[in-house]
Amino acid sequence: MESRALELLNQSCAAAAVRGGREALFRGIDQALGELVGHKLFTILYTSPDAQQVIRLYSNQPDAYPVSGAKKMGPTPWGDLVITRGQPYIGNTEEDIKWAFFDHELIKSLGCDSVLNVPVVIEGRTLGTLNLLHQAGWYEDRHVPIATPFAYLLAPLFEAVRREAGA
Repeated sequence: MESRALELLNQSCAAAAVRGGREALFRGIDQALGELVGHKLFTILYTSPDAQQVIRLYSNQPDAYPVSGAKKMGPTPWGDLVITRGQPYIGNTEEDIKWAFFDHELIKSLGCDSVLNVPVVIEGRTLGTLNLLHQAGWYEDRHVPIATPFAYLLAPLFEAVRREAGA
């Protein structure tokens, strides 16, 4: 698996190098993590500089989770853990999903009862997150180091989004 993971990581890096390759990078990471870790739902969220909003930049299920404008983030235990403290979150039960997300019913309707959130933290600031969701009990601690290098490929892109927004 190590050689395949490196191959997929290099393919994602190549997509990132192409001007206008944002969508190709997103799809490459989606496909790579689908193969290496697994997911039913995959999203990429950008976090506003004040950490009060998240913007969905990519979704593999755009009918259920469209790429859209900003969503307000109220204070939540999940936000404190992942956005404020920059720690990954693994939830493997319906109760874990309810604890973390207000839209848990929609998540459940997609057949997802587990989640892996990987924050991208640069100099103590969470720029965004990779979010993988799957059937109950899917994610394990061993998935975090597999997903993390793919998440960090997004750091320059998150900074570009920040510049584009004038932040």
